Amino acid sequence: MRLKVDIGNDALYFRLDEAAIVESEEVQPGVVLDFNADGKVVGIEMLDISQRMTLEQLKNFQYETV
Repeated sequence: MRLKVDIGNDALYFRLDEAAIVESEEVQPGVVLDFNADGKVVGIEMLDISQRMTLEQLKNFQYETV
């Protein structure tokens, strides 16, 4: 898994695995899901991330396993 914050493009991208992306769908304004050939979600992109959270919040990313 990878999490990428692209400040220049004002986007956050969460990649679940490295499978080839064959389709993308905007499911809500500024939220795009990437699908592999089996129709499973392999990536999530959030656009206009600066309108959703501050840069300071992005720096304080927390990872939790339950």
